Amino acid sequence: MFIQQLVNGISVGGIYALMATGYALIYSLLGFSNWAHGDVAMIGAYIAIQSVLLANMPLPFAVIIGVAGAGFFSFLNEKVAYKRIRDNNSPTMFLMIAAMGLSIIYQNAALNLFGSKFKIFPGLSATSFNMGNATLGLLDVISLAVSLASLVILDITINHTKLGLGIRTVASNPYTASLMGINIDRYFSIVFLVAGMYAGCAGILLGMKYTVYPTMGNVALKAFIASVLGGLGSVRGAIVGALIIGIMEVMVTAYLSSGLRDLFTFVLLIVILLVKPSGLMGVQVEDKA
Repeated sequence: MFIQQLVNGISVGGIYALMATGYALIYSLLGFSNWAHGDVAMIGAYIAIQSVLLANMPLPFAVIIGVAGAGFFSFLNEKVAYKRIRDNNSPTMFLMIAAMGLSIIYQNAALNLFGSKFKIFPGLSATSFNMGNATLGLLDVISLAVSLASLVILDITINHTKLGLGIRTVASNPYTASLMGINIDRYFSIVFLVAGMYAGCAGILLGMKYTVYPTMGNVALKAFIASVLGGLGSVRGAIVGALIIGIMEVMVTAYLSSGLRDLFTFVLLIVILLVKPSGLMGVQVEDKA
């Protein structure tokens, strides 16, 4: 029972981590909380499920298109909205307000295009297998494997490649980076594209595990809490925070009550803000949006 819940918790935490890393990457570069990030996850889920339902596309291809589509919309958000605000040297708060506006636009667009009914990915097998005394769902194991593989690739890219070095340089000080001749707009675009693709992957996995609906992106609030828990701006911190929240939620649901799940999550958030506001990974948080 415990092993089963632990695997489920890591699986859920891994999906949260896919979104939380996007929050962390964007915050580290632009210093604002991108509230449209969860809706990018919703867009990826809708693109994938509509590709299956309307075009009879095989699920693996639909997933690839969904992930790419989410990355494109995230890239578009940066080019159409955020870049213009940055170019105008407007306050950082304007970026957050723009993100809230985009979130409402995407949710209403999805509501009008696809309706309010919950959609279920067809053809998903409810296969499970036994490991000792635990019964593990195949979808949970796949989610766990995809999430962990994606996060390892991202961690290696950020910390051990030339691209990652450039992203870390721009995140450290965009102004100084631009003086050094670094094209910071290029790195902003890459980060939004990658963050969107990871959000799309998370949205599709959530849609497969539960359902797809216009406001499903609101679950990204858990990913944001995970970013705060790990330390805003820290990718590794976001992963650690997401895994903690995922495991805690599953354990609370299994051993106490599902009604207490969100209560524990927000109590944990308040405790970490009171005791260690820089987060578990010790990232210093400036007064930003």
